[in-house]
Amino acid sequence: MCNRYETPEERDIERFWRVGRDQPGRWWDEVVFPRGQGVFIRRAVHDADYHRELVAGQWGLIPWFAKTPKLTYSTNNARSEELTAKATYKQPWARGQRCIIPARSFDEPCWETGKNVWWRFRRADGQLWGLAGLWNTWTDKATGEMHESYTMLTMNADHHPLMNRMHKPDPKLPPEQQDKRSVIPIEAGDVDQWLAGTAAEAQALLRLTDAKVFLAAAVES
Repeated sequence: MCNRYETPEERDIERFWRVGRDQPGRWWDEVVFPRGQGVFIRRAVHDADYHRELVAGQWGLIPWFAKTPKLTYSTNNARSEELTAKATYKQPWARGQRCIIPARSFDEPCWETGKNVWWRFRRADGQLWGLAGLWNTWTDKATGEMHESYTMLTMNADHHPLMNRMHKPDPKLPPEQQDKRSVIPIEAGDVDQWLAGTAAEAQALLRLTDAKVFLAAAVES
């Protein structure tokens, strides 16, 4: 599970994903933690024609049934294997509320030394990460205030040569049943399919990325 990532500069997001600016200046956190303010790209919701829009919101999806925007449980990561069954995520998935989460890098904990050592993951080609996510808009019934939020999708990485090295292993489980997790990068050429395709077309993009794409190293303290 990912709990920390860096957002790119606004101009880099606009240029790389060909998305227009909705308001001037940065309005999200440079380093985003769960329940922090991040940014995501989605299919524009108030336009009949397809185009992309940039939206700021909470990293931690607020589901439709929430009584308050302040959740007592974590929703910043969602297991992709549970999207059609888990109450928090099945409605956004069914409605096609998919998004791209721009990231310059993301961090994961490695416990191979017996203690937590943070590793930072960038792309070997120097490009930005576009990570798969879901978004939701929650409205406070008492005030009418609207809250944008999103979650980052993950999938099992037990057999990935790099990502299976991350996270603290469960000593009660064998190596092949650890359920190590990885984020799901969406390549630039697949963004329209992810944002505007059918559920089946989107499902086809839920796959692990080759280890050669990653530039990973321990974060210097």
